[in-house]
Amino acid sequence: MILKQLSVINFRNYEEADLSLNSKINIFYGQNAQGKTNLLESIYFLSFTKSHRSFIDNNLIKNGEKFLKIKGIIKTESLFDTKLEISLEKDKKNIFVDGDIYKKVSDYITKLNIIIFYPDDLDIIKGSPNIRRRYINSEISQYDNNYLLILNKFRKIQHMRNDYLKKIISYNNYDKQYFIIINDYYIKSSIDIYFARNNFIEELNKYIDKIFYDLTGLRGFHIEYKNSLNIDNFNNMNFNEIEELFKEKLNNSFDSELRIGSSLIGPNKDDIEFFLNDLNLKNYGSQGQQRIAVLTTKLAEIEILKNHSLETPILLLDDVFSELDDEKKNRLLKYINQDIQTIITTTDLKNIDSKIIKKSKLFEIENGNIKNVMEVDANE
Repeated sequence: MILKQLSVINFRNYEEADLSLNSKINIFYGQNAQGKTNLLESIYFLSFTKSHRSFIDNNLIKNGEKFLKIKGIIKTESLFDTKLEISLEKDKKNIFVDGDIYKKVSDYITKLNIIIFYPDDLDIIKGSPNIRRRYINSEISQYDNNYLLILNKFRKIQHMRNDYLKKIISYNNYDKQYFIIINDYYIKSSIDIYFARNNFIEELNKYIDKIFYDLTGLRGFHIEYKNSLNIDNFNNMNFNEIEELFKEKLNNSFDSELRIGSSLIGPNKDDIEFFLNDLNLKNYGSQGQQRIAVLTTKLAEIEILKNHSLETPILLLDDVFSELDDEKKNRLLKYINQDIQTIITTTDLKNIDSKIIKKSKLFEIENGNIKNVMEVDANE
């Protein structure tokens, strides 16, 4: 998968910008706060229809303007290019593929596959479980658009269940048969999510130990999936076994749920933990180890997306080289030199190995403008 062209209008600090991108390596360079990361964010927005940096879409519209528009031309394994477009005006978002409007995000979200690494990704390890659940949901949805439908169904049922728990508290009475029906729907939608998340973590674990070793020379990196059913691997149990265990857990937690008016068992309580052998990296890992752990996880996702979509995703690296020593930079070259389009931001080209520079298209960014573009002959 290649992003051939990117156009933005009124996005963040950009009034208008049009970029024709190299199929291999592209570098956005310039001083801080000039708009390099904003361009990566626009690509993320074009992929996910939302930002990874802001929960409020209107914050993305340039100050003083009333709308934004992002366009991209994607080359895939098919014979024809795909044209993507997202516009936003007064909280109304329109999504187009080849000129046709898409009403459902779930129908669109697999069109542009990206892997992004940026400084705040450390929160995937250091932050709250909610951040890790959002991360898992985003990544699975890139290759399984049905997962979004399952998630939305679960959230509606969870909201209904929580509301009914609060009513039980208020009226000190409830329809037991109705609550059983709610629980049945809640359990079934939950189990679908459990299987999807379990399989995603299993796939990550197939790749991350080797990648971590390639970057650091250390073995033993793995991720553990934590859930409120305390099941180590959902593939070791059938649906009926999980369903019975779930019902038992809900019955045992009923009094506790009544006290707080909220569901205590389910995917809403999931978490993942990152380990280097027996070392929990959240509690005992250095910031450098945490950074490499997240970067490793993102690189492993390249293989997962290739396996599921048969397309190589686009790799976005936001200022990653300034945080790595020379040895790790050279080790990372192995993955950037693969057949994957990569877009990198940096404040200083000296942070990036000359081998990469020679294969790159360079974009100098200044105050929301593409000041200079240079492409070095890769055969030099």
